[in-house]
Amino acid sequence: MSATSTSIKLQKALDSLNLAQREAAKYADGAMLILAGAGSGKTKTITTRLAFLIDEVGIPAENTLTLTFTNKAAAEMRERALALLEHNFNVPPLLCTFHKFGLIFLRFFIHTLGREANFVVLDSDDKRAILKTLCDKKLQPAQCDYYISNMKNAALSPLEAFSYAHTDETKQMNRIYAEYERYLESKNLLDFDDLLYLTYKILSQDSNIAQKMSEQYQYIMVDEYQDTNEIQDKILKLLCVAHNNLCVVGDDDQSIYGWRGADVRNILNFQKAFDEVKVVRLEENYRSSEQILNAANALIAHNQNRLGKHLKSTKGTGADIRLIENDNESAEATFLAKDIAKLLAEGVNPSDIAILFRVNALSRSIEEGFNRARIPYKLIGAMRFYERAEIKDILSYLRLIVNPHDDYSFLRIINRPKRGVGKVGQESLEKLALSKNLSCFATLETYPDQSTQALGKKAYESVMELVSHIKCWQNLNDLSDLIESMQERIIFTFSKLDEVDRQGNIEEFYGMFGDYVIHNPTNTLVDFLNDLALASPTDEVIGEAVSCMSVHMAKGLEFKYLYVIGLEEGFFL
Repeated sequence: MSATSTSIKLQKALDSLNLAQREAAKYADGAMLILAGAGSGKTKTITTRLAFLIDEVGIPAENTLTLTFTNKAAAEMRERALALLEHNFNVPPLLCTFHKFGLIFLRFFIHTLGREANFVVLDSDDKRAILKTLCDKKLQPAQCDYYISNMKNAALSPLEAFSYAHTDETKQMNRIYAEYERYLESKNLLDFDDLLYLTYKILSQDSNIAQKMSEQYQYIMVDEYQDTNEIQDKILKLLCVAHNNLCVVGDDDQSIYGWRGADVRNILNFQKAFDEVKVVRLEENYRSSEQILNAANALIAHNQNRLGKHLKSTKGTGADIRLIENDNESAEATFLAKDIAKLLAEGVNPSDIAILFRVNALSRSIEEGFNRARIPYKLIGAMRFYERAEIKDILSYLRLIVNPHDDYSFLRIINRPKRGVGKVGQESLEKLALSKNLSCFATLETYPDQSTQALGKKAYESVMELVSHIKCWQNLNDLSDLIESMQERIIFTFSKLDEVDRQGNIEEFYGMFGDYVIHNPTNTLVDFLNDLALASPTDEVIGEAVSCMSVHMAKGLEFKYLYVIGLEEGFFL
């Protein structure tokens, strides 16, 4: 190894690994399964391996692909790996989530499906709202949402899914699935599941593209492999058609996302799916004490289908696990508030404390207790900033600039702020647009007389002013100018009760948008909208406060003080 500053950093990183970690980091060619227990240094191992492949083995950075499940994890890995390499890459190594990879892939190849590359990704609320317009009284949008998501994650089109629809209800949901897909295609929209579904569809249908992508990404690593679902596993196998260089890192004991499609069989059967798989177990735990690990090992030993490992602590015995019994939720909340208030008085940072629960409903009593005790807290996974009505209104304006034929976004803001458009007028415009087989936007421009009749003269003139603004904003190449113009032209009015909060949220959004433009000067408005759609619930969490969240939201996070509430058989377990 040459004695450059980069190789010296890499050597130090390798020297800091334990034997199992180093064995994994220095293994280059062929399939490898790294069984990594919680707190066993898997991120350090993955990033060191990536640096080793590039710096020592000589693999071009652009020929590597590292996939994980959260933006936060991807950003941390990217930062650590680049710190070891310190190269000025023409094309840096790609570290991202599965869905971000799908987004990048579809930008280049979605045209093979007859779709345009300037698509916009819907968020979950917008998806539900569209489904609400398609569902009849017998079906709830949530039912159809769940059905459609399951079908896409099983890589089934509406036509393919129909053969599995054996009841009247599933046949009806499949019909809605087909209508929903036609709507998305007509408006050049994708939902979150499409980022994987359409990626798989292209790779599986076009062997030349699959071969090209496999040759592009010759060394692939996947974090949290136990959380992959069927379609993600299929995509990985298609990306490996030209090689066998797939390294997966995971822990079958941490498979907790079965309810959203994760299939633990992917990791359990990995050694059968690939030839001559090297298996490395990371069993030294650098996070928890012996007391905690002994309890965890004893509990997980009851799992029947597991590959097996035994975590050992590097931190000594540690304090005993406290078991506190309370008569009810209120008493539990009172105890927590007093106990945490004591920690805060001793100088503990509130961001070092977390409360975990099995279901979000348990947070209510905790919130009440913390409010009474004036303990700062944040409820992770509750309504997110971008789900607030006023923020979704602005996002609808932005989506219209990208795609003025997005009727859902148009109808959301046609009367926000007020333009004199009533429910009857809006429905009349929708019917007119449907009869002309055009979007509402195009109908207003193409059929002014009939649109005036539908809306009324005054409302039509007001809405056409909105149309004029949208067309003007489409011609602005500088996103900073767009922000300034939107702030000047879109004046929302709110009730006095919530005016300060909502106006403050809007100002915060524009400030955040401005920061995005500064830090991503080459990105487009489409990039901004899709980056927001890919943001995970924990990406927004800021400030010093006690974290309250479900156990599913807590995966991968670390805290010095942890309280698990409602730990009762039949309820938590």
